[in-house]
Amino acid sequence: MIQLIGIPGMPEIGPGDDLAAQTLDALIAAGERLHAGDVVVFTSKVVSKAEGRLVMLESITPSSFAIEWAAQFGKDPRHVEVVLRETRRIVRMDHGVLVAETRHGFVCANAGVDASNARVDGELILLPEDSDASARRLRATLAHAAAFAPDALAVVISDTFGRPWRGGQTNIAIGAAGVPALLRYRGQSDPAGHTLRATSIAVIDEIAAAAELVMGKLDRVPVALVRGYDYPRFGPDEEDTGAAELVRQAGRDLFR
Repeated sequence: MIQLIGIPGMPEIGPGDDLAAQTLDALIAAGERLHAGDVVVFTSKVVSKAEGRLVMLESITPSSFAIEWAAQFGKDPRHVEVVLRETRRIVRMDHGVLVAETRHGFVCANAGVDASNARVDGELILLPEDSDASARRLRATLAHAAAFAPDALAVVISDTFGRPWRGGQTNIAIGAAGVPALLRYRGQSDPAGHTLRATSIAVIDEIAAAAELVMGKLDRVPVALVRGYDYPRFGPDEEDTGAAELVRQAGRDLFR
């Protein structure tokens, strides 16, 4: 049985706060504790807040390009400017929607810059600088506090992304530690004896999407546990590459 457990009672997180300690306190208050084998899922916004990845609109002077584009669609040019600063490549700008590739390699709306769930009006939340590194730090701190072996806990950092060819949004993993990004079936045979040649399941994306069911966008539950899932582990010679492994390389991107 796989359980999805939202952790209520998390305080508003700000720059410099100890997110791992706050999570452990909330677990205790909820009558919960970490179990070996748990996957702890954090929303990217709570990680960004703790790491100070915040920008106030009043501090931004927009470029002429941002002003011109914003004026066409009734946008705040300062917001557009922040998006452009977080952008490595503009993928599409149309109908007031700016789809961008971030410095991390993620392709998403507004380069992940968002004002929802900000602490105050006029504040924008950026993606973590290195969400895989953030996941590694959180995992190490939580495992140490729980007196677990290093491989007894995993962490996933999630964010909400739209999807080409599909309506709506879903949570995906933008950071991970302790769990391989992909479950590879290549070389295995299906029940009919056919050898699989290309199938690789994005395990950490599925974990992130499942956890969102108990997090919600408006419920102030930025942390959840996925318990009971026997997720794949790394072999002794395998490197923990985190969610960066899911970024499709330019040479293999048929839609670039």
